[in-house]
Amino acid sequence: MRSILVPALFLLLASPALAIGTEEAPGASTAQAQAAADAGDYAGALRLLQPIVAAEPGNADALNLVGYASRKLGRLDQAATFYRAALAVDPNHLGALEYQGELFVMTGDTAAAQANLAKLQGLCGSCEAEEDLAAALAGAGS
Repeated sequence: MRSILVPALFLLLASPALAIGTEEAPGASTAQAQAAADAGDYAGALRLLQPIVAAEPGNADALNLVGYASRKLGRLDQAATFYRAALAVDPNHLGALEYQGELFVMTGDTAAAQANLAKLQGLCGSCEAEEDLAAALAGAGS
């Protein structure tokens, strides 16, 4: 599965949908990309993440953050691809499970969101990721 995802990720990274302002951010870090996303600059976060994911296709944190920024920009298919990639690298990645679950809620797949919630509960009990996904499900009436 991972051998299929990595080439697909490179295609997405090269696509105009992700390559907003294709200037690379030399020496960018995942922390800088997280700060951009936290500030609501999702396109900026993607620009920072592009060279990171290209150099480190097994970086689950970076893959998850690409998924998050993509979801926030309304690129739901791209978000789904990157969450799957993050979970292929680390099936127990709390953030990817939470954010993928939130994507499932957005797309009406509450059964899949509930499955992610159950996995989070098994991994961390009542942690922030579990609480946030539970709140998203409750907000959707599930």
